[in-house]
Amino acid sequence: MFKHAVVRPPAANFAAGLTTADLGAPFYAKAVEQHQRYCEALQHCGLALTKLEADPDYPDSTFVEDTAILTDRCAILTRPGAVSRSGEVAIIKDTLARFYPKIHAITSPGTVDGGDICESDDHYFIGISQRTNQEGARQLAGILAQEGYTSTSIDIRGIKGILHLKSGLSNLGDNRLVVIGALADQAGFEGYDILHVEPAENYAANCVRVNDHVLLAAGYPVLQTSLSKLGYSVITLEMSEFQKMDGGLSCLSLRF
Repeated sequence: MFKHAVVRPPAANFAAGLTTADLGAPFYAKAVEQHQRYCEALQHCGLALTKLEADPDYPDSTFVEDTAILTDRCAILTRPGAVSRSGEVAIIKDTLARFYPKIHAITSPGTVDGGDICESDDHYFIGISQRTNQEGARQLAGILAQEGYTSTSIDIRGIKGILHLKSGLSNLGDNRLVVIGALADQAGFEGYDILHVEPAENYAANCVRVNDHVLLAAGYPVLQTSLSKLGYSVITLEMSEFQKMDGGLSCLSLRF
């Protein structure tokens, strides 16, 4: 059960951040409104929020998930693959120190984005991507093993349309994963109950199980129906402005 989340609203220069999407520039006021609805949903799920100030020095900093990996036993500071985001980690460290007495860190030349890491109980899937390199994955696997966790690396560099591993993979608990077609044949997913995502709804694969609810991007009725039939209580949230900046639901908070 999650009890806390760290969030940071988008800054006024949010549109100056990094993106590979071709969906136009985000509307700032709409992004702020969508972020507020997201925060309200987390609170509805029972989480106490630590709300950081918007940071115009780092236009991508609303995507706090990329700065750390939080486990039951420790926090792990990442080293983002985009140089322009490196300063975000030092800022988040002080916040996490309030909650975690033990903090590890990825070091150069390793790079890791939190969006490439998908937790499934005591096992972690580590995406090797344009942002998380093999050295970062090696360091992270070593830290996780030191803390008693297992991990599997998945190379997504040849998969079009996803920036991070969690762009196409989510853990629902209950030994169930939400997976896009391009990732579905991964050997590491053997033994899991796979909920397949239709190609037209790939963006919705980045859904988030938060205690008794599943947060889902609005506008993806097939996956929403599938989740509801499985007994999940689904909360849909508009994510249009964050999608324009390669962001998904999981990106907007650090949950623990």
